[in-house]
Amino acid sequence: MLEELSIKNFAIIDELSVSFGEGLTVLTGETGAGKSIIMDAISLLIGGRSSVEYVRHGENRAEIEGLFRISPYHPSKDKLEEAGIEVEEGMVVLRRDITAKGKSVCRINGKLVTLAILREAGQSLVDIHGQHEHHELMQPEKHITMLDRFSGRKLQEALDDYKKHYDRFTRLLSELKKWKEIDQEAANRLDFIAFQLQEIEEAQLIPGEDEELEKERHILANSEKLYKQLHSTYEGIYGEGKALDWASHAMNDMEEAARIDENVENISENIHSAYYMLEEAAFSLRSYIDTLSFHPERLNEIEARLAEIKKLKRKYGSTVNEILEYAAAMEEEKDTLENKDQKIQQWQKELESLALDLLAEAETLTDLRRQAADVLSEKVKKELQALYMEKARMQVEMKDVQTGQPFTFADQKRYFNQRGKDKVEFLLATNAGEPLKPLAKVASGGEISRIMLALKAILSDYQHVTTFIFDEVDTGVSGRVAQAIAQKIYEVSIDSQVLCISHLPQVAAMADHHLYIEKAEKNNRVMTTVHPINGKEKTDEIARMMSGVTITELTRENAHELLTMADKMKSKT
Repeated sequence: MLEELSIKNFAIIDELSVSFGEGLTVLTGETGAGKSIIMDAISLLIGGRSSVEYVRHGENRAEIEGLFRISPYHPSKDKLEEAGIEVEEGMVVLRRDITAKGKSVCRINGKLVTLAILREAGQSLVDIHGQHEHHELMQPEKHITMLDRFSGRKLQEALDDYKKHYDRFTRLLSELKKWKEIDQEAANRLDFIAFQLQEIEEAQLIPGEDEELEKERHILANSEKLYKQLHSTYEGIYGEGKALDWASHAMNDMEEAARIDENVENISENIHSAYYMLEEAAFSLRSYIDTLSFHPERLNEIEARLAEIKKLKRKYGSTVNEILEYAAAMEEEKDTLENKDQKIQQWQKELESLALDLLAEAETLTDLRRQAADVLSEKVKKELQALYMEKARMQVEMKDVQTGQPFTFADQKRYFNQRGKDKVEFLLATNAGEPLKPLAKVASGGEISRIMLALKAILSDYQHVTTFIFDEVDTGVSGRVAQAIAQKIYEVSIDSQVLCISHLPQVAAMADHHLYIEKAEKNNRVMTTVHPINGKEKTDEIARMMSGVTITELTRENAHELLTMADKMKSKT
């Protein structure tokens, strides 16, 4: 659930901190007080589109921060930890800053993240439903997502399996199409590959050759200096009166000292070992110096070979090993091109086999969706009856898609997309005797609100979000329908936190927590404030919602009665 929301320099909000509780929280206030601005801030917090217009005039940046509490098994926890974000004690802090220049900075638990990660995490925590979301219900292409969400884990697992097959299928289909289209290009490509391979083969490269040649060139180019340094080192160790002579004197003196004091025996032994190591180093130096010789012709050979390799590097790779790897890849492509027809036949058979598997996976999805569609239709019907659409019927229509990746089975073309082979659309009949028609063509504004609320009530058990937000979903309804909507919103809040902006007194009366939003002026600047209200304040606010401007004793009595009825209704739920 969303426990704390902090907003600073956002639109007409100067600085605001709001605490939220469990259950149903209703936000009310006069039009323009800033209720929807708070919802806009939450929308941005979970990855919504930003704008410099949100930054309060005269300020450098707007800041929004929200503290969420999640269960140990919430699906967002694993996703966050995969992104390297630690979740301690079930707390998730989302933060988003928007600068006056339009830059957006996102953080989760203090760690900088991309907007995509913030959006993925945020939308698993909060589900915002406003009037604009009615459009989602009006878009048939979104219906399959709603149905799949309702279908649950079994369908999601089947969908994951299907997508793996679909990705392999589309990759192979694309590859096959490409090879069928390159007959003429293949001949030209073969000539080009043959030329490249001949050039590389004639060079007779050896793995790591360039590195070894570079080392040898460096030694030969500095051979005179190397000889001087080695000879000087040898003389310093083995020359008369040099290091070995002094070490010999020191070794003899320490042997005498050790005979007197056994405490220095270890030192004596160390000097003794150092003398023989130094002597061995001198012998090794002498042997290596004897092997040194300078051959100008060898240096010329190396320079010529490196120049030849450098020419190849400009074309095929930065090292000899990379050039050889490139040649191996060209050999493989050459073999494929020379056996193109055979490869195409092989891929065609593989594609046909894969397509059969894909069709089987897609049909599994279809079966699961049909089962879920029947259950969903019946559940929506019952929910709509509770919302005073007694004669309404909703049916989930499923057809084969006619767009996407085509493939022909037994002379019949079939289409697949990322979600299978199904086209899903919600059909609705609002009155008895009417035929089922696409929902967008038959539902009024008030009916759409109730249908969406019915779907939210049903899908809330499957979405696993911590917080639902309803932004004026009750617009355009009144009377007993308003009371039914209030009851339904409260039912959703029993198992999930719900924040609801409403102008309906029936909804406000059902609230577990009531926040009053008002606009005030301070230092010639308008700002929004939020006050929790209870008791008489809550009764007066509901009375104001019922009567408009003037609050009379009669409207107070009506408000009190509405609150009493709401308490009785909640106790029975």
